[in-house]
Amino acid sequence: MTGERDLDVLLRNMKPEMVDGIFVFCTLAPSASIPATISPILTFREREGTTLVMLHEEAEASGLRYAFASRLITLTVHSALDAVGFLAAITARLAEAGISVNAVSAFHHDHLFVPVDQADEAMAVLKEMSGARHL
Repeated sequence: MTGERDLDVLLRNMKPEMVDGIFVFCTLAPSASIPATISPILTFREREGTTLVMLHEEAEASGLRYAFASRLITLTVHSALDAVGFLAAITARLAEAGISVNAVSAFHHDHLFVPVDQADEAMAVLKEMSGARHL
């Protein structure tokens, strides 16, 4: 099944869901292996090191330094990877509300990491954008 490309349909049907837990961003040296004892929900290799996004408890238990305690909001609409303007519209609206966001696009959905203390406000903004105030 192909993802949706129409911006109006994407915004109307984004159906944001907050994932349980607090997530943090960690980094490992470029030459370091990812410990077998952890299972990050996101891994991204950059020249400067490997970024891991994982549950806060897991980072603490592993002794990893971390930054950006955040909540994860998944936009459950199946967006196409080449959809134009979806994340731009969302991140611009969150920026207007003073909410920082780290957005990640995966194959089926887009995911937003927002500061823990602004997660409820971010959900309200997203629901307002989708016209789904009743959710």
